[in-house]
Amino acid sequence: MDLVLLNGMHHAVDAGYLCGSRQGCMKGTRKDILFQLEGWLKDEQDKQVFWLNGLAGTGKSTIAQTFAEMSFADGKLGASFFCSQDFENRSNLQTILPTVAFQLAHSYQGFRQELLPVLIANPDVRQESLCSQMEKLIVGPFQAAQTPTLIIIDALDECKDQEPVSALLSILSRYVDKIPLVKFFITGRPEPRIRSGFRLKSLQPHTEVFRLHEVEPCLVDNDIMLFLKAQLANIVIDQSDCNLPEEWPSSSDLDILCMKAAGLFIYASTAIKYIASKDHPPPQRLTDIILNPQSSIEEGKSGIDQLYNGVLEQAYSNIPADDNRFYSNLRSVIGAVLLVFNPLPIKALSDLLRVSNISTTISSLHSLLLVPESEAGVVRIFHKSFSDFLMDLGRCKTERFFINPSVHHQEIVLACLSLMKEKLRRNICNLDDYTSLNKAEDLPTRCKSHIGDALEYACQFWTKHLIEVSNGSHSVREVHEAIDVFFQTCFLSWVEVLSLMRILGVGVYALKNIDQWYMLVSCTE
Repeated sequence: MDLVLLNGMHHAVDAGYLCGSRQGCMKGTRKDILFQLEGWLKDEQDKQVFWLNGLAGTGKSTIAQTFAEMSFADGKLGASFFCSQDFENRSNLQTILPTVAFQLAHSYQGFRQELLPVLIANPDVRQESLCSQMEKLIVGPFQAAQTPTLIIIDALDECKDQEPVSALLSILSRYVDKIPLVKFFITGRPEPRIRSGFRLKSLQPHTEVFRLHEVEPCLVDNDIMLFLKAQLANIVIDQSDCNLPEEWPSSSDLDILCMKAAGLFIYASTAIKYIASKDHPPPQRLTDIILNPQSSIEEGKSGIDQLYNGVLEQAYSNIPADDNRFYSNLRSVIGAVLLVFNPLPIKALSDLLRVSNISTTISSLHSLLLVPESEAGVVRIFHKSFSDFLMDLGRCKTERFFINPSVHHQEIVLACLSLMKEKLRRNICNLDDYTSLNKAEDLPTRCKSHIGDALEYACQFWTKHLIEVSNGSHSVREVHEAIDVFFQTCFLSWVEVLSLMRILGVGVYALKNIDQWYMLVSCTE
């Protein structure tokens, strides 16, 4: 009778840590974070909730799997739910709490005794609201049983959720202080609804946050190097019939692989998957990667591209595919982030592109970009493979996300020329007549105030973007006209700004770039 009631909860049978083929961390890697998690779990005074926050591909699920195995071995794991957008029952929020309750009932007799009367009285509890589920399936039994335990929820961002703030975190924020003996370990990309959930006033005091992408790069590189050495050694054993060289791989090959991984564990694992193909000699596959240190196309075929396509589709699933204005604006912002020659703060990027809502536009890309908390911070890509992916139409399967470098270099050129036309003027820093730059003690402050980051960037780099503009661009004439206006109205003020910035030499190279571009364009006309 008990089993019939429990099985009637329609739990996700494959959501626990023992199901599937998920791999944990390789022995000797991720020691610092695992040690911290172990300490957090043991210390009853520590916060009840631990959010492992990490960008796409940084290894959150691998750590969650290892932590689940460790906690189970210590007798402290009550339940685990590994979300996945690839499976309906593991991406449905309504399934999480019934599955957690089902596992807890099998782990603890006291909890089961308290849960069974609830199921008898509420046979359709799975269909009820998350709030009702939390009260009846989790909070009530725990309050009666007083059972200390750990609940792990991995990849919460992969659950379908239409709320602006994670529905599950909203519910957790209301009840977490009512079950003080229970700890929750949650992993998820820093997407808007997840970040908003953990910022709720009633949940934030209970939450410890660990940002996986902010771990010291040398520590991550050491772990990735250990992983690469072990996996390549396995390939040598598994494919002994290939007569692999005795010194394969070389230390320089390993260094290049680690350099290309640049802190992204999924890169390392997909590179290994590519090299380990049974249909090709491993040395040749490794050479394919090593000979193209600036490219990630081979690794992309083995898994990275699928990750990026999935994250982008999920991030903008609520924006209609035919909303051309939104996606054009999105491409302009992302194109600028990828192509600027010197990373710009959000405020400067906004001033340059004349886009007022940049933070909102890229708010769904926190799992792929390093997005600062304030507009004074700089937006950066986390891994070069993401820019490689976006700028290759053969890899980025959805055109609305494709970044055509020539098109966006041209957008930036026109934005720079427009900004210079509007902002440049004689004596822009309001210096006294005949003032020597060497004697102007407050010159850096004046430059910051009167010129600013966006105009400084435009003056310094506009011609570097110009020479990247394709000769066949449909708007080359517009660029021609903007350059003509620049020389007629802005040239001397531009030279003045370069002088104030003490980079007057840039002007010489800029003029060469302009000449080079005109020559290339004239050859195609």
